[in-house]
Amino acid sequence: MIVVSDTGPLCYLGLIGHLDLLPALYGSVIIPPTVATELSSSRSPSSVRAIILNPPAWLTVQAISVSDASLNHLGMGEQEAIALAESIGADLLLCDDQEARAIAKARGLGMTGTLGVLVDAADQNLVDLSDAIDRLRSTNFRVSAAIIKRILDDRKE
Repeated sequence: MIVVSDTGPLCYLGLIGHLDLLPALYGSVIIPPTVATELSSSRSPSSVRAIILNPPAWLTVQAISVSDASLNHLGMGEQEAIALAESIGADLLLCDDQEARAIAKARGLGMTGTLGVLVDAADQNLVDLSDAIDRLRSTNFRVSAAIIKRILDDRKE
């Protein structure tokens, strides 16, 4: 499976101590250079900077030479992640930004975000979903209470 990630899922999974879910679920993850730069920013928490300063073997930075002017209204990380996913025929794009997700979905890319990774991991008994969501909500991750309730209620059925 070819998986490309934007900054958000890597950042949030790192913050809550569940970055290990990515290789467990997908084997490897590819990121574009701008995502690597965003992860290593001095504004990023040290646990997030560590992801790229000492990258795990399953994480690869791959240059993207294709630019797509129709994506210019998105952040650079989202632009490069979508363009990279398209150019290498990725099976899945990890992204939390709503607008970028809508564009990627419209372009036929498989999509999930941080919450989707956690749900998939819970489905494989790799994580306690309720605990992981509680940890996620202690960060600056933004999601409505209704979405959280729906996810947790779906797990009870």
